[in-house]
Amino acid sequence: MRNRFVFVFVGLFFTVSLFAKNYPKREMRAVWIASVANIDWPSRAGLSVDMQQQEMIELLDLAKEYKMNTVIFQIRPAADAFYKSEIEPWSQWLNGKQGMAPPEDYDPLQFTIEQCKRRGLDIHVWLNPYRAVFDLNKSSVSEDHPYKAHPEWFVTYGNKGYFNPGLPETRNHVASVVADIVKRYKVDAVHFDDYFYPYRIAGKEFPDQAAFEMYPRGFDDSRKDDWRRDNVDLIIKQLHDTIKTLAPHIEFGISPFGVWRNQSVDPRGSATRAGQTNYDDLYADILKWQKSGWIDYVTPQIYWHIGKEVADYAVIADWWSKNAYGCRLYTGHGFYRIDKDSKDKAWRSSKEIVRQVELNRKYPNIDGSMFFSAKLMRSNPLKLKERLNKLYRYDALPPVNMRVTQAVPEAPSNTQMLVKGNKIQLDWTSGNNNEYFIVYKFKKGKPATTESAENILRVTGATRITGTINKHTDPEKYYYMVSGVSSTNQESVCVFFE
Repeated sequence: MRNRFVFVFVGLFFTVSLFAKNYPKREMRAVWIASVANIDWPSRAGLSVDMQQQEMIELLDLAKEYKMNTVIFQIRPAADAFYKSEIEPWSQWLNGKQGMAPPEDYDPLQFTIEQCKRRGLDIHVWLNPYRAVFDLNKSSVSEDHPYKAHPEWFVTYGNKGYFNPGLPETRNHVASVVADIVKRYKVDAVHFDDYFYPYRIAGKEFPDQAAFEMYPRGFDDSRKDDWRRDNVDLIIKQLHDTIKTLAPHIEFGISPFGVWRNQSVDPRGSATRAGQTNYDDLYADILKWQKSGWIDYVTPQIYWHIGKEVADYAVIADWWSKNAYGCRLYTGHGFYRIDKDSKDKAWRSSKEIVRQVELNRKYPNIDGSMFFSAKLMRSNPLKLKERLNKLYRYDALPPVNMRVTQAVPEAPSNTQMLVKGNKIQLDWTSGNNNEYFIVYKFKKGKPATTESAENILRVTGATRITGTINKHTDPEKYYYMVSGVSSTNQESVCVFFE
């Protein structure tokens, strides 16, 4: 069977319309899957492999039902691992005791990657840079954990153990962990959250004075805060360089606290009154990383409602949009805030999430959303799913990030359409650099406008789809096409099914 190729030029078919704004074809729609303290997955430590896998499958299927296109899977919550590692021990939140391995043939990360790819979902792996022992009074700490192998690397703050950010050894260790992951696993991004220096504890100074005296790097006592920011700059730059050397197509993203700095202390800051900020308390100069090209995307966690007096979602989203510096910008939203008994009236309805996403779409520099967290998809608070399904009426692809080296996809081939009775089956062969596929459906007599999300029939990692013929799928009334999408979300030309 002869394939006919259609080269779709954006400039030819793309028109700016209300419809396109309401239903964009490219939009980040991601959900965090938190493993720390068994927040999302697994639901408790010590589940059988089969139960763990079934729970993950349930979450990924829900992600598709909610029209998500990306998951952010926490694989290193406290210098531990939800994957096979020779550098750090298995997580206590997997099997109940740190260092206790699952059956030899089971790798939770590899399993999740494979399941994501089947569904056409991108997977970002989420790591915490400095947290090493979650609770010094309760946490299981194995003999092969870095905390015991190199106690000189760590400090205690509150009831937790942290890598000392002032030591080069800790930067090198974290970089080695990231290098190991990007060399061995087919992930789409490496993702760090907001926990750099920990949030301040009233009346307690973070105990890094000895490291400051050992490695001052030209900073004096009056500039210790600058030294701390430089510590975090150094690890971000080293991680960027590590990823780009080993896997230049993989994105590096940061999800910081929602406020960079208050305007009251810096005219460049936002009109907020946050009690703690990235720059002044977590020592994370996010804007510097964006400007320097050290990160590929940023997702500020704006877990407040529109109109909140001290931290208004609308004010903060606007501020980040004006300070993107060419970095892909997504906003973090709090599913967990939705509660009919919330003290904030805005959160007594899931409409607040809808309002925030609709506001995002008015800003050309905001490219989508990430939602915390996955378990809320199960409970569907206050009809969240129904409202998101109206907002996300059609599937969408993640945005292309031009800060990474692009993988160019070849078009699929050998397309075949089989009609038998009331069944229709579409088959094709994957081309080079095809991670997943977009199957389109068009009404006969109308052009193949692939820039319109309404024409997407299916996003899938498979090379076959089947369905029942009805008035919406009748091949006498509709024609079909398929394209391949690469690991960097570049889409190939489309191929007809004949």
